[in-house]
Amino acid sequence: MKAIDIRNKYLKFFENHGHKVIPSAPLIPENDPSVLFTTAGMQPLVPYLLGERHPEGTRLTDYQKCVRTVDIDEVGDNRHLTYFEMLGNWSLGDYFKEESIKMSFEFLTKELGIPVEKLSVTVFAGDEDAPRDEESANIWKSVGMPENHIYYFGKDDNWWIAGEEGPCGPDTEMFYDTGKEPCSKDCNPSCGCGKYVEIWNNVFMEYYKDKNGYTKLKQQNVDTGLGLERMNMLLQGKETPYDTEIFAPIMEKLQTLAKHDEISSRRIVAEHLRSSMMIISDGGRPSNVDRGYVLRRLIRRMTRHLNKLEIDLSELLGLIDLNIETLKEMYPELEKNKDIIKQVIIEEKDKFVKTLSHGEREFEKVITKIKAEGTKKINGQVVFRLYDTYGFPPEVTSDLAREQGYEIDMQEFEKLFKEHQAKSRMGSDKKFKGGLADQSEETICYHTATHLLNAALKIVINKDVHQKGSNITAERMRFDFSCDHKLTDEEKQKVEDLVNEWIKQALPVKVEEMKKEEAIASGAECMFIEKYPDIVTVYSIGDVSKELCGGPHVKNTSELGIFKIKKEEASSAGVRRIKAILEK
Repeated sequence: MKAIDIRNKYLKFFENHGHKVIPSAPLIPENDPSVLFTTAGMQPLVPYLLGERHPEGTRLTDYQKCVRTVDIDEVGDNRHLTYFEMLGNWSLGDYFKEESIKMSFEFLTKELGIPVEKLSVTVFAGDEDAPRDEESANIWKSVGMPENHIYYFGKDDNWWIAGEEGPCGPDTEMFYDTGKEPCSKDCNPSCGCGKYVEIWNNVFMEYYKDKNGYTKLKQQNVDTGLGLERMNMLLQGKETPYDTEIFAPIMEKLQTLAKHDEISSRRIVAEHLRSSMMIISDGGRPSNVDRGYVLRRLIRRMTRHLNKLEIDLSELLGLIDLNIETLKEMYPELEKNKDIIKQVIIEEKDKFVKTLSHGEREFEKVITKIKAEGTKKINGQVVFRLYDTYGFPPEVTSDLAREQGYEIDMQEFEKLFKEHQAKSRMGSDKKFKGGLADQSEETICYHTATHLLNAALKIVINKDVHQKGSNITAERMRFDFSCDHKLTDEEKQKVEDLVNEWIKQALPVKVEEMKKEEAIASGAECMFIEKYPDIVTVYSIGDVSKELCGGPHVKNTSELGIFKIKKEEASSAGVRRIKAILEK
């Protein structure tokens, strides 16, 4: 069974169980602007999990394209991926534990044909905040799960919450027994030895946590996630995702092109190429900040490892074509966007080749200096500076040093690098939590203000201005838009004045549901129209703005305060960025 077959079976199964199939949201989040990428299947649905009405109803299913880059430096081993696909089904105040568990069990055993003896599950053990989840355990027993395959764990394993505060609840996780020997007599799904692999997670959102503790939610939701690449690997009996049809053609091609073979480098090239292509296809472009920096890093790391394999960089176009051919059934958008994918990757590769040359010159300066000092060791701070400032890989620094009879202090470099990773993780976690949990009055105001800013830019600059991304916190907004020039002071003032005029007019914010085609015909704007379901939500602000959006928004522009542009700058080629605040 191929990955596309698993996906199709999943969507059809839940459609037959009353779920509406909704399209995957793009990797560049449109309505969750405080995260870099779409990182989970539930992320685009947060407003509906918090009570907004979804136009397609209370039972939903989809496949969701996701990117997570916290462990980007781990890619190259046998399991880490930056891009992956998550299959999900949701109940928005509809069914709860019993129907959710029964459907999961039926899909795994009947549709995928997994023997029940290969499955184990975990449930919440209970604590002072919530009781032991005997209900889920009893449901698992009723469908045929052996009692000795049911495990109880605490909050670290079987509790989900969006950040520090927000909707939360116990979950039940499903594990596949790979057949490996147990690591000990106490081997169980939580030990991480590789015998048990998590394949599915059903979250039962029945609580809300705030600074005062936990309370019961009025609307109980179910949020699930099944990793496609992992399931595909397990069902095919493969050791890694790179052995499946998703990666096999490019892995084999890289092996024939390489002057010497190194499996981790081939995996990095294959994974980062796929991830980069998916991000570019969904509107991402390289830059020095945020998601643009992540994309830049992926392309540059891929280029490094092509060099390490001694593959001529002119082969890159052929590798892109091969990937499109391999993946076009799953992601037809790659073929549609192949020209821009090639352009962006080749341009970024060419820039990095120059960066490598620059880094080599900086390295020569280092060598000259330590020769004068009479030492034979390059300290880790220098190695890290070459890496962080010039993108110069530590392994290249090490190779060049060794050729000239020097060594580098890798221990110090690793220490600095781990500190850098920890900071990056903290930033990533903060963004993720902010995007999921923060539906505060302030962020809702800023979300509405982005619609007014978009409308004002169309009037002041030209009607072809379009939103390219945004980032919102409770303190400020950041808005990226298509524009070929730096805004003049006069243009910025006009934009600011227009937004404030609309705020003063106390314009009502109206929400409607309609067919997607009707929404576009009515003049509603959106990014990635093909990614929206057949029935969409349209927010209108007076007669100045009309956009497809998931909300939430204020009821009237008079709630927003005074709009002030603090900065306007370049974001990437053909894209400008405005940073602004709302003063109450």
